Amino acid sequence: MGRGRRQRRRRVAALGGAAIVAKKHHDKKEAAQQEQAPAEDAQPADTGTDEAAPAPQAGAMTPETLDELKELGELHEQHVLTDEEFESQNAKLLGSA
Repeated sequence: MGRGRRQRRRRVAALGGAAIVAKKHHDKKEAAQQEQAPAEDAQPADTGTDEAAPAPQAGAMTPETLDELKELGELHEQHVLTDEEFESQNAKLLGSA
């Protein structure tokens, strides 16, 4: 009985940790967008040229995403996360990258 309780506590702690990591990632992304918004407003109106800023690479991963993936991998190796939980969190991170 004690083992099941410990496993549940570890799982809840891991999911809570993953939620914290996701929240930090979201906050950083939001802050970056807010920093870019004033810069976009300060740009001059369209001058008639078709030169656009290069779009970010579709498959580019930020260092934060890589750190989060590494942390998830470590939690999975320590058997804190089940295979399903690991796959779910991994898919979320890779989908947002």
